[in-house]
Amino acid sequence: MASFLYLLGRLAFRWRWCVALLWVAVLGAVGAGAALAPAAPDSSFSMPGTESQKAFDLLAQRYPGTTADGASAMVVFVAPSGQKVTASANKAAVEKAVAEVAGGTQVATAVNPFQAKAVSKDGTTAYSTVSYQAVAKNLTDSTKNTLTDAAQQARNAGLTVEIGGTALATQPAAGGASEGIGIMVAAVVLLVTFGSVAAAGLPLLTAIVSVGVGVAAITALGSTLGLASTTTTLAMMLGLAVGIDYAVLIISRYREERGNGHTPQEATARAVGTAGSSVVFAGLTVVIGLAGLSVVGVPTLTKMGLAAAGTVIIAVLVALTLVPALLGFWQRAVQPRAVRKAERKAKRRGVPAAHSATNPAQRRNGGARWGAFVLRRPLPVLLLAVVGLGVIAVPVTQLHLGTSGDEAKPTSTTERRAYDDLAKAFGAGFNGPLTIVVDAKGAADPKAAVTGITQKISATDGVVSVSAARFNKAGDTAVFSAVPATAPNDTRTTNLVHTLRDERSSITTGTGATYQVTGTTAINIDSAQKVQGALIPYLGIVVGLAFLLLMIVFRSVLVPLKAALGFLLSVLAALGSVVAVFQWGWLAELLGVHQTGPIMSLMPIFMVGIVFGLAMDYEVFLVSRMREAYVHGAQPKDAVVAGLRTSTRVVVAAALIMIAVFSGFIGADEAMIKMIGFGLAIAVLFDAFVVRLAIVPAAFALLGQKAWWIPRWLDRMLPKVDIEGEGLARRAAAAEHRDASEDGKGREDGEGWEDGERADHGSPARIH
Repeated sequence: MASFLYLLGRLAFRWRWCVALLWVAVLGAVGAGAALAPAAPDSSFSMPGTESQKAFDLLAQRYPGTTADGASAMVVFVAPSGQKVTASANKAAVEKAVAEVAGGTQVATAVNPFQAKAVSKDGTTAYSTVSYQAVAKNLTDSTKNTLTDAAQQARNAGLTVEIGGTALATQPAAGGASEGIGIMVAAVVLLVTFGSVAAAGLPLLTAIVSVGVGVAAITALGSTLGLASTTTTLAMMLGLAVGIDYAVLIISRYREERGNGHTPQEATARAVGTAGSSVVFAGLTVVIGLAGLSVVGVPTLTKMGLAAAGTVIIAVLVALTLVPALLGFWQRAVQPRAVRKAERKAKRRGVPAAHSATNPAQRRNGGARWGAFVLRRPLPVLLLAVVGLGVIAVPVTQLHLGTSGDEAKPTSTTERRAYDDLAKAFGAGFNGPLTIVVDAKGAADPKAAVTGITQKISATDGVVSVSAARFNKAGDTAVFSAVPATAPNDTRTTNLVHTLRDERSSITTGTGATYQVTGTTAINIDSAQKVQGALIPYLGIVVGLAFLLLMIVFRSVLVPLKAALGFLLSVLAALGSVVAVFQWGWLAELLGVHQTGPIMSLMPIFMVGIVFGLAMDYEVFLVSRMREAYVHGAQPKDAVVAGLRTSTRVVVAAALIMIAVFSGFIGADEAMIKMIGFGLAIAVLFDAFVVRLAIVPAAFALLGQKAWWIPRWLDRMLPKVDIEGEGLARRAAAAEHRDASEDGKGREDGEGWEDGERADHGSPARIH
């Protein structure tokens, strides 16, 4: 592989104008496709195989033409202190407001609370349910203004009015201003790392191209493939992070090869041949983690994972082609300022520029000093890191999965205030009613069967009230609501759902009918259980595939095993941190978490998939340099120091960049995005700085030669993949021999070489 990528990098450097224009053309083409493509559908969240989803499917079949996905609003009216909403003046104000809302052009129904008995027992609060014929994003400004104006008129009459539901909900922003701050922090990290504006700007430029192509492609294919608009958020988040990191890796290797005395073209080719190999396999591990999300069986999650995986593939292609092409334009500009200054002085003195700079990889830098420290104390470093992550992971034992709604929004929003008013007036469970779908097709008397089931469910412990049943036109199916005594995310509500399902046979005995429990609360409960059930199989498949991939790359059994165990430590510690902040409330105010509660059902699976890929990124970046030093003759401990000397700066910079990018999403309004941003940022922190820079070198120091052990029979079975550049070393040796022969025939130095291709005279690497 190294030889193929070497040629690819050489060609991209030589034909840099063509490569750059090709990517500009690709970006323009997908951008035009995105602009012309129809809007992505409002695909509803589904959880195939669960009872709640089966009930929804039955509703769609038995109640044709219903607009279940239409927008809705819950208008809550609260009487002034000491008054009742049923007082004549207050009642008139409520009815006037409801009548005005009902006159809207997109309104399907607006229920009068006094006719529907939607008034609290103490008479202080009433609510009107408004249903719309269009989804929330398609509601016109006129429709929304009608709703808000009617509410304001009731407020002017002295009532407190709040509006819940989806009608006025805004589309959550991915990260807002904080995302821009994250990118700015990444730019500062790049500038400090490289000491060059060009070297700092190049990764940002190529990452923008990667994200631009990926997001535009998702938008262009959104309608065709049924991709929701939220699919782009994960793609953008990962595309920025890996796009910057992969470019950083190749640029760092280019600068190192330039320090070895190679010409710009040769340095670029070698950088792509060696660091590019690491990029390919790092990208593959990310793709495996994301594509593996399809194992969960949630269509939305599968589409998000595949779309993000596609963006990561684009980032890899950009790193292997556009980055070397841009290096051709900025051959000297990406070098540190001190190196450029030294080259200018050397040129004035007549010294060859290629030999004027010292190779930073040979200097004893912070990475080498850290490696020497770990080698002197490998066991204490290993134990301290493992125990520390283990302690941070303890809160994960209290992980409670669920889905937050309006209760997680800040109290400054009308949705949150409406939620609180309803909970205060009607009970904690009012905001999460259970929907009971009764299939009475086999009953001799459907109405009697539904009445019997309704009475028994009403008498069940934990059920506060049930609504009147609503039959379909055929009269064989009925729907009613059961209000729990506890809040939607309360474990007692989960137990109630299980009770209603477990006691189904006794409740329906003698009726000839059956029922299913669904509704938003039941869907959230089913989602959490499905994700928990899929987590272990998902881990097995993803870790197994990555184990095989890393075994092929590093020709070792213990290296991929250590990588997998390190990943588990970092992801468990990250999940523990998420539980501590979002469930227990530690540092919640600092991060803008307005309401603690359960962890989003999809959060663990997201964390495992994404963090796994990123963790393997750092593993490949770091261990490939150790492996490269080892196969070129270094002793195991010397290889550890060599790997840390050349990779620590890159890994630290890459980790800080990812942390900055992910932290930018903590500023999102959407709780799921906020949680993912925090979880990924803290996971990268643990994995890069604790696992890869502490546990990995300590484990290598303790294992020694055994770290690279692999059975001979297995070594023969595995395909040979060269990412350490052994093929390039042989190529360099052959080139040196050829150059020596040609020089013996009187060839002048540099004769026949094109710009940037002057012959290299560096000594070939020693192959072990």
